[in-house]
Amino acid sequence: MRAAPNSAGAAAERRTRIHVVSDVHGNTEALARAGEGADALVCLGDLVLFLDYADHSRGIFPELFGVENADRIVALRTERRFEEARDLGRELWAGMDRNSAIVAAVRKQYAEMFAALPTPTYATYGNVDIPGLWPEYAGPGTTVLDGDRVEIGGRVFGFVGGGLRTPMRTPYEISDEEYAAKIEAVGEVDVLCTHIPPDVPELTYDTVARRFERGSGALLAAIRRTRPRYSLFGHVHQPLVRRMRIGATECVNVGHFASTGTPWALEW
Repeated sequence: MRAAPNSAGAAAERRTRIHVVSDVHGNTEALARAGEGADALVCLGDLVLFLDYADHSRGIFPELFGVENADRIVALRTERRFEEARDLGRELWAGMDRNSAIVAAVRKQYAEMFAALPTPTYATYGNVDIPGLWPEYAGPGTTVLDGDRVEIGGRVFGFVGGGLRTPMRTPYEISDEEYAAKIEAVGEVDVLCTHIPPDVPELTYDTVARRFERGSGALLAAIRRTRPRYSLFGHVHQPLVRRMRIGATECVNVGHFASTGTPWALEW
């Protein structure tokens, strides 16, 4: 975190700087540096690396089933052959305690990543995260928010975690109604922080995966209605557009941190 100012005059003029990351997917080394030079770190989820679509040798899936099977399942999902992908998954998991194997691997990743988070960190869940495990690993310097608000440097930040239901069936997908209720609970804020983007084609299309990810219509409606200064999100790793305005709101995909290792900075 940033060093304290040297004088009262510097303190009066000092600006607030926040670093924002999303889609960490196991990049613990970069996460440990993400707060350098900032007053706080904001993390918008997806700490877990289940399967790296760029490097099929990384993640829980190839550790359990090998790179060849990772190649196969990525190909099926990319071609949107979800039923065949599920059939392959059932075949591979047969005879194994799936839940126990996944939770054990996630615990190992969480232990490393939460230990790397700086103080203070404000975090919400991604769609591949397991919220029930977070209280075991989030230390006193990490504030977990989901459908909640917090003031940072005089501005109000709202947080909504998770994703909407998809054929991928990732761990933290919820109904449109439940997601909309969390957006409503946050209300009017200066900075609206979510894992998934608003439901705008340019923001939801992944140019490498060649598919639209699910964005939220409730989030888009809230942006138009409450007009926050910023809407910050991740989820779409290689979006068609990383930044665009919706009315008075600057909408920013804060990046696939696993790949870039560089946080997005917000200063005022």
